[in-house]
Amino acid sequence: MSAVLNQGAGDRPLAFCYQVNGSCPRTVHPLGLQLTIYLACAAGIIVTVLGNLFVVFTVSYFKALHTPTNLLLLSLALADMLLGLLVLPLSTVRSVESCWFFGDSLCRLHTYLDTLFCLTSIFHLCFISIDRHCAICEPLLYPSKFTVRVALRYIVAGWGMPAAYTAFFVYTDVVERGLSQWLEEMPCVGSCQLLFNKFWGWLNFPMFFFPCLLMISLYVKIFLVAARQAQQINTFNKSLGGASKRERKAAKTLGIAVGIYLLCWLPFTIDTLVDSLLNFITPPLVFDILIWFAYFNSACNPIIYVFSYRWFRKALKLIFSPEIFSPRTPTIDLYQE
Repeated sequence: MSAVLNQGAGDRPLAFCYQVNGSCPRTVHPLGLQLTIYLACAAGIIVTVLGNLFVVFTVSYFKALHTPTNLLLLSLALADMLLGLLVLPLSTVRSVESCWFFGDSLCRLHTYLDTLFCLTSIFHLCFISIDRHCAICEPLLYPSKFTVRVALRYIVAGWGMPAAYTAFFVYTDVVERGLSQWLEEMPCVGSCQLLFNKFWGWLNFPMFFFPCLLMISLYVKIFLVAARQAQQINTFNKSLGGASKRERKAAKTLGIAVGIYLLCWLPFTIDTLVDSLLNFITPPLVFDILIWFAYFNSACNPIIYVFSYRWFRKALKLIFSPEIFSPRTPTIDLYQE
């Protein structure tokens, strides 16, 4: 997350961010390389924003998709879309220019939003895992146990807890005053290092690790139960069999999403922890690659849905067709074969 970015000696610094004492060194890239990086980041931002916008619109527009699981997917897509809109453009400039030009107040807000959206994503994936566990392992209780009201409570918790947690660290000085022995020297002018301390690195690791451990445990159980159900499916009637197959398909797809999340975020999270032990020796270029690899996860979920969900593909076809203007379109059953 942006709070722990460290500027240092990676490529050879050729200039400074500001013409003042204590300014951060600035790495000046060749113009061609600079434009290439900007274009690549812009393309990633567009994919992230538009892909998640389609998910938000699809789930909101089509009444057949107003299910507890899909409401969680909508909220997850909203967090990823806002990350692309509000965080990634400034992160792009910081990565390419190796400086922060937007002032301390915007640095604080950027750090807050960056951390908020990332934590919100992992909380939502954790809640989706609980939803799938209930749907597969307790199918008879699921309709009454995991209702829309329950999903809305999870959504409030998924946004509220990260918002409070992040605000405590970004907008108060409690940690700095109480843990002064952990703090590194003040960062140079032109950086965005509000929470540049070892405690932050250690604290964020369990915030990532324990939800991930819970998700992995739940999905292992889900797939074991789903395999057993697949062997028994012939004992059910056709309608129940179709519903069970759809639930297993959703569990598999969301399991893939969780796996990709772990793949994208684990390198950055481990580096943050190890870096705090080794006095922040990770070169800025390596750190930027890790953080952008983590950001890339926000663009992945809509792509997963396109290849995995028939209802999502049908919805996209309707959105890009004249039928979208028909008053009957929102009531179309996208699950119908």
